[in-house]
Amino acid sequence: MPTSTQKYHRASIVLHWLMLLVIAAVYACIELRELYPKGSDPRELLKHWHFMLGLSVGLLVLFRLYFRLRHPAPPIHPSLPRWQERLAKSMHILLYLLMLGMPLAGWMILSAEGKPIPFFGLELPALIPANETLAEQIEEVHETIGSAGYVLIALHALAGLAHHYVFKDNTLKRMLP
Repeated sequence: MPTSTQKYHRASIVLHWLMLLVIAAVYACIELRELYPKGSDPRELLKHWHFMLGLSVGLLVLFRLYFRLRHPAPPIHPSLPRWQERLAKSMHILLYLLMLGMPLAGWMILSAEGKPIPFFGLELPALIPANETLAEQIEEVHETIGSAGYVLIALHALAGLAHHYVFKDNTLKRMLP
C-alpha cells in the first residue's frame, strides 16, 4: 500500500479507525452488561464479546506497531513546539500501553479465575495458574486502568480536534482516510 509524506500509511489509517471502533465496542459491552441481571444470558454474552473484542485490540495493536515501525509518522506542518512533541509522544506511549496491557490483563484475569479464554471459536491457553486472589487484584487494576482509558482516549481526540481547528496544522489530516 502506498504512502505519502503528508499522510500515514493507508494500513496505519485503517487500523487506527478500526481500533477506535473495536475499543468503543469493548467499552460498550462492559458498560451495557450492567443493564442485565448477573448470570443472565444477555449479560454473559456481553462479557463474552468484551473478552473477544478486548483480545482483538491486543492483536490489532501489534499490526499497528509493525506498520508504525516500518512507516514513520509524516511530519506535522507547521512544526510543533518541543513541549507539544513531548506531550504527544507521551500520550501515544500511554495509549499503546493501554492497548497492549488491557487485553493482557483481561487474559490474565480469566486465566487466574480458571475460566476459558474465548477468541472467536478458539480457546486460548491460560497465561497463569488459577488463583482467585490474584484474579481479583488484576481485575481491580484492569478496571482502574480501563477508567483512565476513557480520559486518555478523550484527550487524544480533543488534541486532534484542537490541532485541526485551533492550531490549524495537519495533525488530524495525516490520519484521515
